[in-house]
Amino acid sequence: MSWLFLTVCSSALLGLYDFFKKLAVRGNAVLPVLFGGICAGGLAWLPFVVWSALSPESLPHPSLHVTAISAQEHGLLLIKSLIVVASWIFGYIGLKELPLSIATPIRATSPVWTIAFALLIFSESPSMRQWSGVAVILASFFLFSFAGRKEGIHFHRSKAVYLIIAATLLGASSSLFDKYLLQSVGLNPTEVQAWFSLYSVLAMLPALWWWRSRTDRQVFQFRWSIPAIGLTLLAADWLYFTAIAAPDALISIIAPVRRAATVVSFTLGILLLKEPFRVSKGLAVLGILVGVFLLA
Repeated sequence: MSWLFLTVCSSALLGLYDFFKKLAVRGNAVLPVLFGGICAGGLAWLPFVVWSALSPESLPHPSLHVTAISAQEHGLLLIKSLIVVASWIFGYIGLKELPLSIATPIRATSPVWTIAFALLIFSESPSMRQWSGVAVILASFFLFSFAGRKEGIHFHRSKAVYLIIAATLLGASSSLFDKYLLQSVGLNPTEVQAWFSLYSVLAMLPALWWWRSRTDRQVFQFRWSIPAIGLTLLAADWLYFTAIAAPDALISIIAPVRRAATVVSFTLGILLLKEPFRVSKGLAVLGILVGVFLLA
């Protein structure tokens, strides 16, 4: 399969991933939903971790081989898990309160924050085209604020919006940490994905214990969309890493195509969840996607 086809499939799965999250958290306790999705991802990787340790030569595909890593590398992956789990907690709580057609496009602004962090940490210098992309994305973000106001959501004083923004900032910092792990430390994508999936279960336990200790906690209902969250994310990431590994793959195409997941989740929110103000939101989504392409 071509790397472009793999990227398109990864993007579609990411859109479904956001949709499954919204289905799982509506009227449900957020933290157990998140823990269930994380456990689904961890359980999917656990057999391959054990398999790799006992009989690596019998694995069905080299990309499933989870090689041994040092204690320091385990520590770095635990840190990554803590960052991402914090991002997920903020994002899930915000997603529960906001329409899907508003929450996921806000998350799609993460390239702006990644560039900002790259400027501060790695002293990178974006081009004029990339600065134009930043401007278009920020303008589209403000357009979303007007669309949200029609639904009674005031961006400047909405706790849910601030939580989504916090989740986006943490996600952007995780992307830069991934760059460090893969390029500077020298870990491969399988090692990162497998151990991160397992450590995320551990990172989530304190938050779950806190939820269990509360007397006013919301009732948790298991739904089929909960394991679907973890499995669709795993599949999307696996396709993404496989696409990047292709010798002729162009990251300048892969990155913006993957961000098109926003179109999938936005469309599902409008068509299946019957969310309103589709025209103004659609224009803002289009603006964000144009900005992402300029950034690529």
